[in-house]
Amino acid sequence: MCSKELKMWSRAIRSLGNKSKYIGCITAVGGCVYAGYDLTSSKVKLNFIKFSQQVTCLSCKEERSPVSISFMAAPVTSIENLLKCPTSTATKMELLIMEIQASVCRAIEALEGGDKKFIVDKWSKDNNTGGGVTCVLQDGEVFEKAGVNVSVVHGSLSEGAEKQMRSRGRNFVRHDDGTLPFVAMGVSSVVHPTNPYCPTVHFNYRYFEVTSADGEKTWWFGGGTDLTPMYLDENDVRHFHSELKKACNKHGNDLYPKYKKWCDEYFTIPIRGERRGVGGIFFDDVEGPDADSAFAFVKSCAESVIPSYIPIIAKNKHKSFTPENKQWQQLRRGRYVEFNLIYDRGTKFGFQTPGARIESILMSLPLTARWEYMHTPKLGSQEYKLLKVLKEPKDWV
Repeated sequence: MCSKELKMWSRAIRSLGNKSKYIGCITAVGGCVYAGYDLTSSKVKLNFIKFSQQVTCLSCKEERSPVSISFMAAPVTSIENLLKCPTSTATKMELLIMEIQASVCRAIEALEGGDKKFIVDKWSKDNNTGGGVTCVLQDGEVFEKAGVNVSVVHGSLSEGAEKQMRSRGRNFVRHDDGTLPFVAMGVSSVVHPTNPYCPTVHFNYRYFEVTSADGEKTWWFGGGTDLTPMYLDENDVRHFHSELKKACNKHGNDLYPKYKKWCDEYFTIPIRGERRGVGGIFFDDVEGPDADSAFAFVKSCAESVIPSYIPIIAKNKHKSFTPENKQWQQLRRGRYVEFNLIYDRGTKFGFQTPGARIESILMSLPLTARWEYMHTPKLGSQEYKLLKVLKEPKDWV
């Protein structure tokens, strides 16, 4: 945290009238997230708080036990604004995506081992229109490239983005000055392991809010998690889908089959007649039954990323592989690039957003990929087995 940020947070927290026993609190993800000022060391304890005694939350007025919550960086939104709306969906979502980013980064670092750590890049957009935290680890032993990005942005929706949303049934009325205010936030990640027997994973969980001229707010959630193996291990795929199904079933037994089907349909490369991977779940425009229920569903799905994926990497990261295996991995990564640049809605939206941060948008791309003319796997080979499943998706659980 830079000295400017430190002073800002110090003023914000001191303005709450905190004493050593009283700290600010936002009731959100899993209880209370604390923001306080350590009077003994004159340090701001912003995104991680440790106290040796019970503390009283200024917001809910309840006694709380000592806690330790650590993000990769300070949240994008200021503490003043977070504390103004502690129970709003936007506040809860921002804290959730910060928490998911940190937990996934630390799980990946633990698998990587050694001194390799994520580079943490906290950035801001021009004209005070938000920012984000991009975390990237690359050229590791286990992970060739892993990126976990959080963004919280606001401004006026571009006409291109509005047109894209209208095509999905959204109707907005611009304000008299021609603006269409929006707030968008999310956590997105793509992890490309080094070993060809370790699959790539992608997840994205997001919240969008638009305010029309009449003051009416239109909001929705979207997201999903999907797996892209280069070699098919059916036990691994079943494990992955089982964890996602378990998360969905907490909120309705009809959700997993619906969102699994949507995932198979969405992550399709039409010009190839292939799916990008073996699927997972994908959903968009989730608006109900109410904001709290929708948020709880998204939270369950986001928290399933680690149990669905990390055990697969732990199992396969030390498997031996040949140059031919690596070449196949590079070819499959080429397909990944094709989908992301040609078909992915999130990438398109990012390109259409004024002042878009290209480095964060293209974080999902692998370090290396390969294209070969008219490459066809040998009939009956492991590569052929994978391609057959990509052309004809199946139910795994």
